[in-house]
Amino acid sequence: MRLTMYTDFSLRVLIYLGTKEPDKLTTIQEISEAYSISKNHLTKVTFELGKAGFIHTVRGRGGGIRLADLPQNINVGTVVRKMEDDFHLVECFDPTTNRCPISPVCGLRGVLGKALHAYLAVLDEYTLEDLMFNKEGLREILKT
Repeated sequence: MRLTMYTDFSLRVLIYLGTKEPDKLTTIQEISEAYSISKNHLTKVTFELGKAGFIHTVRGRGGGIRLADLPQNINVGTVVRKMEDDFHLVECFDPTTNRCPISPVCGLRGVLGKALHAYLAVLDEYTLEDLMFNKEGLREILKT
């Protein structure tokens, strides 16, 4: 399983925000500079993170973003499920586009489905707080 860059950037934004004081606003520009990621990409990511309820956004002068909840309450598996556009590991996972002739008798879909379930189950065991076990090291590298 490979996460999209979109989900990768989403997790990075959450980690960055998790290193900040809970009430402190951060700008997309700050995160863009810390990770050397396009501000345009991060704008789209933060919009979706806001829609999904992971961050609060404050518009206007002096605005910014911050986590909507404490890091220990943000589940990594939930973030990945909300930010990934699909989990179609192979063609037969999507019944609307599946044209594989062996689908009715092939065991691959079941095996990969089980693997995907296990992958997500592992992610469900972790929170944003767990990803930031070395918060001081993150702050030093990210200059937060």
